[in-house]
Amino acid sequence: MVKISVLRDCLNGIQNAETRGKRQVLVRPSSKVIIKFLQCMQKHGYIGDIEIVDDHRAGKVVVDLIGRINKCGVISPRFDVCIGDIEQLASNILPS
Repeated sequence: MVKISVLRDCLNGIQNAETRGKRQVLVRPSSKVIIKFLQCMQKHGYIGDIEIVDDHRAGKVVVDLIGRINKCGVISPRFDVCIGDIEQLASNILPS
């Protein structure tokens, strides 16, 4: 069976581990989108270290959690947005 959204599965696993109080979570399969998204979360201080494990298959990522995530998820479908239109899109999609 084919996974539809690996980013959604990744963020769901991180959210579940965070609510359970775990310190690490193993995310598989890995992709370039997941790596870039996790690096952005790390840059803003939501997660700790990221370790990419290359197993010559789909790859794995070990994420250190620091307890700062309340809720995370994806907005599907992914929209292409110009920088000036981000505020308008956020007000249209996100709840008040």
